[in-house]
Amino acid sequence: MSIDLIFSHFPTLTEAQHDQFMQLQELYAHWNAQINVISRKDMEQFYLHHVLHSLAIAKYTPFKDFTEILDAGTGGGFPGIPLAILFPKASFHLVDSIGKKIKVVTEVATALQLTNVKAEHSRMEQIDETYDFIISRAVTNLGDFVRWTGYKFHKKSFNSVPNGIIYLKGGDLTEELKQVSGYKRRIINISDYFPDSYFETKKIVHLYR
Repeated sequence: MSIDLIFSHFPTLTEAQHDQFMQLQELYAHWNAQINVISRKDMEQFYLHHVLHSLAIAKYTPFKDFTEILDAGTGGGFPGIPLAILFPKASFHLVDSIGKKIKVVTEVATALQLTNVKAEHSRMEQIDETYDFIISRAVTNLGDFVRWTGYKFHKKSFNSVPNGIIYLKGGDLTEELKQVSGYKRRIINISDYFPDSYFETKKIVHLYR
């Protein structure tokens, strides 16, 4: 899948955003050859499997200016990097416990001149800050993720959806959701936004108070 996939779903990108998305695959191919953060098979479907998947969050809630977002367990920078390109006036804190992955995030953000991205080598449960949203892409069991991050968001919301956790996950979530109590929830099928068969079983889980 080519980058045209991104442009077709997000047709109002600025020239700068257009250029940044164009650079993404080459940057990741360069760094992935040195520090493996994406499987070789997935690199062939980079814009579909990684970039567009990340941007499903933007279809659910376009982040307003000054929104503060923690990408907990960001890996190589997903979903945080694509969202940081799309929302240059929101701030993104990308955290991962594996230092070499954060090196890739730092290098990519620097190359793209993403001044709204802070990358940090840390465990998510050690972050002592609060945010409007905590986002992640299937980094761990949802019950564990909520236990580690569920107290890290501001109480007052100003976006179109309430502050909380926005989690990208595929498959049957029934058992994992049983582990989460005390939260309201919305489950959105990503296929509602993107018709490609890759997204048939993939969901956005929004947990909030």
